[in-house]
Formats: sequence, structure tokens, C-alpha cells
Amino acid sequence: MNARPAFEPFELLPFLASLKNGIWLLGISFWIFGLLDRSMAAFADGYLSAGDMAQLFTASFFFVSWLFLKPASPRFSAQTRKV
Repeated sequence: MNARPAFEPFELLPFLASLKNGIWLLGISFWIFGLLDRSMAAFADGYLSAGDMAQLFTASFFFVSWLFLKPASPRFSAQTRKV
């Protein structure tokens, strides 16, 4: 008797790929909000101080770094799964 296992890792792969992509997209919106918040705070008093510029450059660096962390697109299908 060949019983099917209760848990198959291939069923979890599409969910994990979707979860990674969703977290990455959510992170983009958070970084954009953070950049806008820091920009408005920096320009609120009418001039840029060295501390304001350092915060803007740091936030911009982390935002660009986050963009490079985009998860790879999934490359699996029903044919790659062996029955």
C-alpha cells in the first residue's frame, strides 16, 4: 500500500514565493513612506543641516538596497513535481 504523505513540500513552494514577494512589496511602501517622512522633516525648517542630509542619504541607501533584494521569480510547475 502506497500512502500519500500528509505534507508535501512542493505544495508549500507557491505560498512561500508569494509570501516573499508580498513582504518585499510591503517593504517598498514602508521605505517610500520613511523617505517622504524624512524629506518633509528635513525641509520643514527651510534649510538642510548635516544631520538631515545624513538621515536622507542613509534612508535612500537602504531603500535602494531593499530594491536589490527583490526575490527571484519562482521557476516551478506541475511538471517539475514527480508523482
